[in-house]
Amino acid sequence: MYNIAIMGFGVIGSGVYDIARKNGTLIEGRAGEEIRIKRILDLRDFDGHPASSLITHSFDDIINDPEISLVVETMGGVEPAFSFEKRLLASGRHVVTSNKELVEEKGFELFEAAREGGALFLYEASVGGGIPIIRNLTDCIVADRIDEISGILNGTTNYILSSMTDEGISYEEALKKALELGYAEKDPSADVEGLDAGRKIAILASIVLGKTVHLCDVVTEGITGISSTDFSYARELNMSIKLVAEAVFECGGVRALVAPRLVPVTNSLHDVSGVLNAVTVHGDMSDTLMFYGRGAGSHATASAVWADIISAVRGAGSSSWSGERALILDPQEARHAFFVRISGSIESAHEVIGLFGGGSPVSAKKRGEFGFVTPVMSEAEFSLKSAQLDGFIKRIRVK
Repeated sequence: MYNIAIMGFGVIGSGVYDIARKNGTLIEGRAGEEIRIKRILDLRDFDGHPASSLITHSFDDIINDPEISLVVETMGGVEPAFSFEKRLLASGRHVVTSNKELVEEKGFELFEAAREGGALFLYEASVGGGIPIIRNLTDCIVADRIDEISGILNGTTNYILSSMTDEGISYEEALKKALELGYAEKDPSADVEGLDAGRKIAILASIVLGKTVHLCDVVTEGITGISSTDFSYARELNMSIKLVAEAVFECGGVRALVAPRLVPVTNSLHDVSGVLNAVTVHGDMSDTLMFYGRGAGSHATASAVWADIISAVRGAGSSSWSGERALILDPQEARHAFFVRISGSIESAHEVIGLFGGGSPVSAKKRGEFGFVTPVMSEAEFSLKSAQLDGFIKRIRVK
């Protein structure tokens, strides 16, 4: 009998419990041992719930129980999760978490605590929900030199942008719909400002480099400024608009960006819609690999948690990274094509487009403006050229 505890009985924690009830026999067969949930830590009571007898309001009931060998943390946030996990690892208990904020901010300290305590710290569910991206990076693509990871890592923003595309509604209407369906939090700022995706790409970059990359190292732009007019242009260009997280690895360092991107129909991310996520990894040996599926949700994320639990029961470890800060490359040297919206008549586009070295004007039927796609250039070059435009409205990078 292998006893575990769950800290946090919200969407993901309750999903871990549900999977144990529904697939317990299957899990036992794959783990080679019966796994029992002995305690669930939460501040709330769950009267009438099948798990009500397991609920405790005190962390001491978990840390002081010698029968508990592993603890799943699905509380979210940095504290008290960090303090709890550090004590558990120091006591030799394995910890499995879905908490991307904690992994991004305190990952190295928890890896150190795990090493010192002779325990395992596993975090597959912190990125991509049910998509096994971390395990593939650490166990399967280990002979490759990874030069780029990019993808759609936030289901909330992808749902909002997909709704704007498919239904022609405004950002505000799409956000309201996402809130009503439970796809967005009451405070959606971490999602819509790109911070959630930024934490996830920072974790993936840390794995690839073996050194620490933090959210503050990632340039982040959200989707709040994307309008219906932008989608009109996207349709004319046969592109979609997605919030894309990207890490490019060069010269032993990384350049990481989260921003809205115009994605051509030829790109595999173009048709990833709704709350689905997708990650592409480009390596020098395997070329381009794509991982696609539900990036959030109770059972999808809890499935990744269970994968880590079973790995821990089998004694399998997880990759970690050092406390040394990674080399962060200058974001102004990143090179993209840019879509530009500018005020003026399309008949006057030639002179403006010439400033950027070419491109074809595009009309989205909006009076008094036009758009065009620039050749590939650096962020610094684009800033210098766009500063010379009197009628500049906005720009969106092209993937």
